[in-house]
Amino acid sequence: MPAPTATHLGYRVAAARAAAGLTRREVHEASGVSVSMIRQVEAGTRTPSDAVLDVLARALRTTPEQLADGPGRTDSRVHRAIPVLQAAIASYDLPEDGPVRLLRNLGAAVEEMTVARVNSQYGRLVELIPALLEELFRAVHQAAEGPDRRQAGRLLALAVRSADAAAYKYGYRDLSARLVELMRWAAGIAEDPALDAAAAYVRTEVHFATGQLGAGLRALQQAADRMPAPTTVPLAAAAVALHMRAAVVAGRAVDAGSARLHLAEAERLVRGVPEQLYDGTAVGPASVRIHQLAVAVELGDSADLGRAVAEAGHWVPPRDLPAERRSHYYIDLGRAQIALGRPRHARESLLLARRIAPQHVREHGQVRTELATLVRLTRGRDEELLSMARWAKAV
Repeated sequence: MPAPTATHLGYRVAAARAAAGLTRREVHEASGVSVSMIRQVEAGTRTPSDAVLDVLARALRTTPEQLADGPGRTDSRVHRAIPVLQAAIASYDLPEDGPVRLLRNLGAAVEEMTVARVNSQYGRLVELIPALLEELFRAVHQAAEGPDRRQAGRLLALAVRSADAAAYKYGYRDLSARLVELMRWAAGIAEDPALDAAAAYVRTEVHFATGQLGAGLRALQQAADRMPAPTTVPLAAAAVALHMRAAVVAGRAVDAGSARLHLAEAERLVRGVPEQLYDGTAVGPASVRIHQLAVAVELGDSADLGRAVAEAGHWVPPRDLPAERRSHYYIDLGRAQIALGRPRHARESLLLARRIAPQHVREHGQVRTELATLVRLTRGRDEELLSMARWAKAV
């Protein structure tokens, strides 16, 4: 089985014990593992052997795989559709003959997929996107060089981005990496610097997945350097998106200087950019404000966290923001509240995030970590919290 980090394994063992309502002494009696070793495993200071993990899992009424690998699959509709999606992109450059709608009709279909993505409607998205991608491959292949082919490339890039969101969210990292490269290829056909920036923004997922934060930050900086002057709102929005993402990547890498520089640049450029979707990314003053919290959480500075949480007392994300962006704000707020020792407030933030975008929350790794922590802190006695943790397969 894959080797989890000792810290994450410890969280899962502690959460499973809390969910089962067992003390360490009771786990010791059921498993034969000493209380001191159980304590060390939960603290992340000792990694158990496979044999010890096996007896701990039996005592905790779960499986070694669940403890070691974390949650299993959740939305079966998405997983059933993945092979169809993989087949749809296999011959992207040699599409089979078939009908192609007018570009304006294809544009409406792509917009529908974008709306589904930003509102975390992944089940619906993956059922419709394979056929749309096949049609867009044909549109690009059949179009003569010129405006129509550029527009077909643009629509294809945006549709591939929607497909990638589902692949990445549900753990299909190799497929996601392939889709990212397809998006970059399609963006090149479109010959639009703002769309190139959107592709660079999405490419960061690959660096997140592999832990190559330094490479991800360099790629975003290079993309920002290649941007033309922000003489139009779409170009300014594209630059803001790059700097927002770079600030979060730098924060996760604990590079406070770079994080604050990119955040300041996003704050400067966003003036005059109305909040809306630009090439599939929500950009505007509210989105920058949400990223300020995200950066504070990644850096973990207690003073910044305190200010961000205090600000949450008198500001909420506008309801017309995409559901996923609003939900992410409350996920990060919950992380900040846990860091500041306010588990009851964190509980409410996570419950609100779930009400806004259930599928997004259920598939979010940080949510599972937060829920596992809260279950451990409440010793499994909060039934609503425990129910949500089980729903998200955090325990």
